[in-house]
Amino acid sequence: MKTELILHQYDFNLEYAKKLISDLSEEQMTIIPSVGLENHAAWTIGHLVAGSADLVKDLGGEKDIPPHWDDLFVRTGPGDPRKPDPDVYKYPSRQQLIHELEKQHNSVKILLNSIDENKLNETVSWRFSNFMPTLRELVMFMCINHEAMHLGQLSAWRRALGLNSALASIDHS
Repeated sequence: MKTELILHQYDFNLEYAKKLISDLSEEQMTIIPSVGLENHAAWTIGHLVAGSADLVKDLGGEKDIPPHWDDLFVRTGPGDPRKPDPDVYKYPSRQQLIHELEKQHNSVKILLNSIDENKLNETVSWRFSNFMPTLRELVMFMCINHEAMHLGQLSAWRRALGLNSALASIDHS
């Protein structure tokens, strides 16, 4: 699979992420509406920033996010006992979060647009190596699946708050 196809999905995910938080106040960014929807907007977008920054590193670039962001946004996956904090003052602003997400997306895109296709076939060691053993599969997972999973959670979180569909607001033309 050519990287352009992956990047089209990655671009869509960025646009969707922007729509999911565009109408939120700073105070709404950390609301936890119910059990099971603890991944509030601030944490979710920050987590996607951290994931993209890790992907930059996997692609041979340098991870470049504010140092304390790893503590805020990186979890070891399902079963990690840490939960997002509802204190809005512990998180970067909505604007800072989306700016950093765009920055990380752009870094991934630059690296993917210049990478040797053969490098993408190299085996990598990571959490899901038994399912997706190559760098190409890691890239596909992080750019498409990982982001879509968390954006779907954020969509459900919005609905629990009684907010309108963000997906419906994406320009279809």
